[in-house]
Amino acid sequence: MSIHAHSTKHIVGEPEVVEDASLVEASDAWLRLKTAATAIQRLQAQDGSIADSTDASREARALVTEIVASIRALTPAFPHDAEYLAASVRDFERWADQDFGIPDFLDSLTAFQPQQHRIDGTRHLVVFPMYTQNGSRDRHVEAVLVEAIWPEFIAQLEAGDYGNKLFVSLRFLDYTPGYDTNSAVLFPETIAMREIPTFTWGAIFEDREAARYRRVVRAAAEITKLDLPADAARMLDDQQLTEKTFVMWDMIHDRTHMRGDLPFDPFMIKQRMPYFLYSLEELRCDLTAFRESVAIEKRLSSRIDDGEALDAVEAETHEHAQLVQYAIIFDRIFRFPITGSRVRNYDGLGGQLLFAWLHQRGVLHWTDTALSLDWEDVPEAVIALSDEINELYWRSIDRPKTAHWLAAYDLVRSTLTPNPASVWARALPDEILAGLPKGYTDAVLDDEFPLSMFFEALNKKMKDVIESTAGITGRDS
Repeated sequence: MSIHAHSTKHIVGEPEVVEDASLVEASDAWLRLKTAATAIQRLQAQDGSIADSTDASREARALVTEIVASIRALTPAFPHDAEYLAASVRDFERWADQDFGIPDFLDSLTAFQPQQHRIDGTRHLVVFPMYTQNGSRDRHVEAVLVEAIWPEFIAQLEAGDYGNKLFVSLRFLDYTPGYDTNSAVLFPETIAMREIPTFTWGAIFEDREAARYRRVVRAAAEITKLDLPADAARMLDDQQLTEKTFVMWDMIHDRTHMRGDLPFDPFMIKQRMPYFLYSLEELRCDLTAFRESVAIEKRLSSRIDDGEALDAVEAETHEHAQLVQYAIIFDRIFRFPITGSRVRNYDGLGGQLLFAWLHQRGVLHWTDTALSLDWEDVPEAVIALSDEINELYWRSIDRPKTAHWLAAYDLVRSTLTPNPASVWARALPDEILAGLPKGYTDAVLDDEFPLSMFFEALNKKMKDVIESTAGITGRDS
């Protein structure tokens, strides 16, 4: 049966009201909402509008009627989101009344405030016209069922030295096809709206992050004959343990984007610049999460060494501080470099840089076709790379923008070998150096720092594993 036929069949009658959030994903109301949202996607243009034709308009109206009825039926199960779901109904009805032009869901976006409900297991129904980062650039109606991951040790870290009021960590329950991809984020800026408000939250699907980490690292460790430390190996067999580890990593990472001695706009929003700048910013945030985890582990280990007993929350914090270090190392050196295309792959470049940095400082070894790390020396080496990037950022405020770009390139080139065809590596000509920043950016090759022979070989062996992680969730691992 086609999606259209399925959705048309269901538009007869109202869906049964659902009052228990734990039953939503198996309910008739959710299944009807998911089917109708999926069906309306094929009618939408890239900007989310629907062509002005009689047939398309008639079908879209029927599908919106089904979506609205399903949201109303599901609303009692989400009392904490009642204001948002009511606004969502109004936005859908206004979209239909205005003949399905470019959708505007600012009102419901403004009403949706998941950061106010960071309680472990709290569920949300999310329905917006949006595009999914690392998935589709088409702004289509997507529906997602999620639940919060917010263990007590994370709550205490966030309430203390690692405050991050905007950070939301989620687990997938079910979703429409836009999230059957590599996308692991739900960001408000991806939603169709008439104007840009002040954003108050950003969400990461930690179950997807954890599940693909476990699958990729397990395979990579076998291929490279890496003898994993016992605690790192535990993560490969425990989805929930890994999810909590990623929550801690991402919470500290996320808050770092606006902290430190920074260029004027560290997040680089609405700027066009060489992609290796994005590499360094994302890597800076990861390495800050690493060094903070080292500090937390040392502080709590010192108390243990002094004979002090940690309470249950402190013990869990201590455990995950070590696990975050393993997660950052292995995700960065195994998954990042060989995931995605070689077109300005800034996360891939950051992973390449970390691997090469550790290798060149003698704490990572590829000898006799086996990988090993000197774990006692790894923290110092990682923190040294963090210091290099922090020094680059501290100096940036006194430099012209393009001079900062050149210094950043030198930092990367000091460890990674550029493409032999690189104009940047041979020194930019005077007409570019004296010209506008656009000339600098245009001169950067799509693959300015190609994969090393190690990663070329690993990529061939890992290709099927990497591809298998698209659409993965915690329940698939």
